[in-house]
Amino acid sequence: MTWFQEGLYDHWQQAFKVTKELYRSEGGLQEIVLFETPQFGRVLALDGVIQVTTGDEFVYHEMLAHLPIYAHGNVRTACVVGGGDGGMLREILKHPTVEKAVLVEIDAGVVEFCREHMPSVSNGAFDDPRVEVIIADGIEFMATTDRRFDLIVIDSTDPIGPGEVLFTESFYKNCARCLTEEGIVVNQNGVPFLQGDEVTATYRRRKPHFTDVGFFVAAVPTYVGGFMALGWASLSQRPRSETFETIARRFAAAPVATRYYTPAIHQAAFALPKFVQDLITDWQ
Repeated sequence: MTWFQEGLYDHWQQAFKVTKELYRSEGGLQEIVLFETPQFGRVLALDGVIQVTTGDEFVYHEMLAHLPIYAHGNVRTACVVGGGDGGMLREILKHPTVEKAVLVEIDAGVVEFCREHMPSVSNGAFDDPRVEVIIADGIEFMATTDRRFDLIVIDSTDPIGPGEVLFTESFYKNCARCLTEEGIVVNQNGVPFLQGDEVTATYRRRKPHFTDVGFFVAAVPTYVGGFMALGWASLSQRPRSETFETIARRFAAAPVATRYYTPAIHQAAFALPKFVQDLITDWQ
């Protein structure tokens, strides 16, 4: 019996039973491993850290796509920074109001790898005529583009190694510059119980550049340690303050197929545990 042990923390590990190893590459910038498991389906790991599984990716992708889209109410342009697996595009494109979805991915090989080995994640999203794939550094793109977006999703790895630059204040400032009047930025912010510094740092770095900064949570089984924090920042207070009745009405008028997101989950996700609130208020 073969097991894959994740090495994200030096004091705690999780392990996955491997039924078949499908791919391994150790010669590039990152060690890439793809394997099959009994419960989580295909699992992709970079440098020993789990990135995505076909079993539970729907939680993460649905919450970072549908929650801000229904909160905004009229997202027509979206930009995904990272997200080369195509899962975020898949969920965003479920909304017929979206006219353009731009994916900015630094490595073309990631897109091709995921299209070949994990096609269910993108589920044809890359072939949608509304999609534009730009192979570029997300930092440089946000610093130089003259485009404006209703929604920016930062679909990055943890703030270690190549993903670290996507958690800097200068990057967040440029994201704010690239938003429309009531635009929203969302991203993953780790598991607060184990990675609380990420929540505090993100709040501190975003606060000077956005009107409304906060977090919502989702339970993603693969990202162990309790709720996962998802960052929220917008140029207007209106989207996050929309009532449950408004969100439910929008969902009923333009429903999408989901396995996790509902209007009730939308409302509840902003109710933060006290220890997560403290990560923000202690800094304030």
